[in-house]
Amino acid sequence: MKSGSGINIFKNIFGSKMSLFAKMNALIIIFFIPVIILFTYSNGVSSNVIVKELKASNIKQLSFLSSQIESRISQTMDFMTTFSRDPNVRKFNGINIWDDRYDRMQTRYAIQEKMVLQSGVMNIWPVEFTVYSQLNKEGISNISTMVDYDEDYLKRNITGRWIYGDGQELDKNVQKAFHLFVSDSFGDYDAIDNSNLVIKSSFYPDNIQNILDTYKEGGQGDPIFYLNGEAPILNRTADPELINKLVEFLDDKTLENSMQEVVVLDKQSYLISAVESSSLGWFLVDIVPLDQILGPISFSRNLFYFAMGLIFIVGISLSVLLYQNIQSPIRKLIHGLQRVQRGDFSVRISSNVNNEFAFLFYRFNDMSQQIQELIDNVLNEKLRAREATLKQLQAQINPHFLYNCIGYMINMAQLKDEEAVVSMGHNLSAYYRYMTRLERPTASLNEEVQLIINYLDIQKLRNGRIQYHIDIPEEMLKGQIPRLMLQPIVENAVIHGVGKTYSSGEIRIKGVMSDGYCKLYVDDDGPGMTEEQYAALNHSMKQPLQDNTGYGFWNTNQRLIHQFGESSQLIFSKSDIGGFRTKIIWQLPSTVDQHQQSHHKGEQ
Repeated sequence: MKSGSGINIFKNIFGSKMSLFAKMNALIIIFFIPVIILFTYSNGVSSNVIVKELKASNIKQLSFLSSQIESRISQTMDFMTTFSRDPNVRKFNGINIWDDRYDRMQTRYAIQEKMVLQSGVMNIWPVEFTVYSQLNKEGISNISTMVDYDEDYLKRNITGRWIYGDGQELDKNVQKAFHLFVSDSFGDYDAIDNSNLVIKSSFYPDNIQNILDTYKEGGQGDPIFYLNGEAPILNRTADPELINKLVEFLDDKTLENSMQEVVVLDKQSYLISAVESSSLGWFLVDIVPLDQILGPISFSRNLFYFAMGLIFIVGISLSVLLYQNIQSPIRKLIHGLQRVQRGDFSVRISSNVNNEFAFLFYRFNDMSQQIQELIDNVLNEKLRAREATLKQLQAQINPHFLYNCIGYMINMAQLKDEEAVVSMGHNLSAYYRYMTRLERPTASLNEEVQLIINYLDIQKLRNGRIQYHIDIPEEMLKGQIPRLMLQPIVENAVIHGVGKTYSSGEIRIKGVMSDGYCKLYVDDDGPGMTEEQYAALNHSMKQPLQDNTGYGFWNTNQRLIHQFGESSQLIFSKSDIGGFRTKIIWQLPSTVDQHQQSHHKGEQ
């Protein structure tokens, strides 16, 4: 199904009417899209596999690091339990009767020696041990033989679990430490009474830093020891700015036993992993820059995209070169032939190419010039024939119209209505005087309007229902138009509009000038036509004269186009007063000249 659809796509592209340039570019794009999609997919799969393995490796390393810390803490706690049962420790607490001062000194020395020895065994994890005797109100430490005894201090801190800090105010130069206070009460290490022995273990963040430094040397992360609300313990080469952003992120998170998440900090992707230390309650957190680890993959990906971009640019450049040297000349030739087909024989093709197309352009221009000369000769003959026809039409007098007017005058004379006879005679004389003038093919719009007024006054005398209104700007009346342009249109409004019904009789003629065009509207309130009839009539104006086409309309439209250009025309539609509307549009002569000049410049 997929292969069939792919074949259909190629058929649609290469079987369509697209240009050769468009087809080549489409083929280049079709080639590049699947290649880029497949590479992007494979690159994404590789990156996902690396990230997945990195996550697994990172969480394992953190878990191992946490187990190292737990192992050292466990060793410390085991020593504390064993040490609390040591005979010398028991003797120090006053269980046995001390014989003399020397014996006491020997006991204290033995206890301190064992604590120093234990701390030395764990040199990578140095611990301060302190033994407090409630009976003697004394303390011994592997750091100092003199230890202040404070029972409130012991009761406040003996919780049976590791705490960070012991509640005492420290100097600025003194670090907080992790402390564990344990009593020798069996099964109840966080209780204390008046005879208990209390053992305190303390280690400083330096121990954690040593492990973090060792971990960082073997990887690419930046590990820290974190607890919400406390200053984090950093490795000694940590990036402060990055760690601050990491702490801000962690403060907003609810951490569980372990966590892994890819986040974006400072527009860079990082893998953040966290594992909880069950003994201390803190979290080992590692932040790994994914962009650096995936850098080689990203570089190869970008290199591939760059190479594909270069290939794409080369392909498009070749396509453009082909277009300029082959497709463009062909398009110019086709465009020129289409203009010749539309009747524009003044078209000439200019080109800067120096190949076989130059010869074709030369032969085309020569052919177009010869056809233009031939068409001009034929057109001149047609124009002379058209002028002869127009003069013949002007010379013809409608006998029926003349008989009716003379009959009207006879009837009015018999009725002694001299005013009607004089009015009819005056209008009839002016009407035929203008109709029989053959010396000029054009007339001013004002002269045409006077002819229409005479004609409508004649019709109004014969038919009292006829009312007319003419509204044309003075500037528009001065323009020259073909003679007898309005007469057949108004005559159609009178005969086929007003004359078709006894309820109509209004004729409106309105002129408008806008955007370099003159527009003349001739409206009547007669029965009008259907939309289909309007469409057919408008279509017939663009076709050769047919037997069923009104000669008056068609002839007027052709003379309008001949004088004012292709943008001039007659348009028929429904009138605003309910009947038939004829819209006459012609371009002002100055606008026509400008349009022709710009057209000729464009051809050059």
